[in-house]
Amino acid sequence: MLPADIIYLDYAATTPCDPRVVDKMLQFLGPDALFANPASRSHILGWQAEAAVEKARKQVAELLCADTREIVWTSGATEANNLAIKGAAEALKGKGRHIVTSVTEHKAVLDCFAYLAQQGFEVSWLEPDPSGVVRAERVVEVLREDTILVSLMHVNNETGVINPVQEISELLYDRDICFHIDAAQSIGKLPLDVSRIKANLISLCAHKIYGPKGVGALYVRRQNDFDLAPLIHGGGHERGMRSGTLASHQIVAMGEALEIASVGMHAEQKKLAEFKRQFLAGLEGQAYQINGAVTDTVPGILNLAFPGKDGQLLLSALPRLCLSSGSACTSATLSPSHVLKGMGLDDASALSALRVSFGRFTSPEEVSAAAAMLAEVLKRLD
Repeated sequence: MLPADIIYLDYAATTPCDPRVVDKMLQFLGPDALFANPASRSHILGWQAEAAVEKARKQVAELLCADTREIVWTSGATEANNLAIKGAAEALKGKGRHIVTSVTEHKAVLDCFAYLAQQGFEVSWLEPDPSGVVRAERVVEVLREDTILVSLMHVNNETGVINPVQEISELLYDRDICFHIDAAQSIGKLPLDVSRIKANLISLCAHKIYGPKGVGALYVRRQNDFDLAPLIHGGGHERGMRSGTLASHQIVAMGEALEIASVGMHAEQKKLAEFKRQFLAGLEGQAYQINGAVTDTVPGILNLAFPGKDGQLLLSALPRLCLSSGSACTSATLSPSHVLKGMGLDDASALSALRVSFGRFTSPEEVSAAAAMLAEVLKRLD
């Protein structure tokens, strides 16, 4: 149970499961539930489990305006990124070995590209503009005859900055270059219509949108002229792209989470925008800098640098606040954020930054209290 005096403002790292999602998941756990293997087609319990998995697949597909046959279940966005990037590179290496990404991507993408560089692929590492946006013209500048893959995130996990993925997708589609989007931070928060965004591959996960950890999906466009090389071999599940017994309890929970998000998307984002304004108002009179674009951003993520302050020291002085100094995947390191450094911040500025992220279960009272606590610590440290 979360202690009553703790304020959680780290929704970009992970979200609690919505109670409606928990209720759905429990229907597939325990001896009296639909616990059967969805691949067991010889009895009624297996059929029922399979039907539930396929319903969830439809829920995900509908949010993307995609075909259900284009959704492949994974264990999360990290696996989806690995399958997309490594699988596409392996499938397309006969056409070329030049691949493109940005220096501000999530480590699950950066490490894939570093691995492929060791395998003989040539990587172009794009830098964003000072606002953190990777512009379409910057992508076009580095394209070559042998470019086979571009991978970019839709929403940055540290700054909330939105990349113009639709514009980029159209430019790459016309050039027949595979485009992969990491949409872990945008799914359920921004519209993602694959009839308009001409991506070949899109990675998704559940735990950023009030679903459980350990489940995600990869959108694989049916019109692709290549077959992804699988990372996991086994029983040929998911049309041979991802073998392994499907975790039906997690899958149905992801479908439920995304359906809930799709219904309330506009209202929820409007509420988060108000929280952002409220939080900044509570810091009036304090010296800070917003890192990232002011307008091209999702409202739930706010990255602030405090000149002359140390972000880790601020965190240690705020034990009741659950904030972060960057991505959860790099929070164990004391190095400056690679995202902020990639945007051009110096070490001191990057190390002074905090990420505040609001969510569905944040209250206005918590926002005001958190801002007041942070403001008080900043005054003490002056």
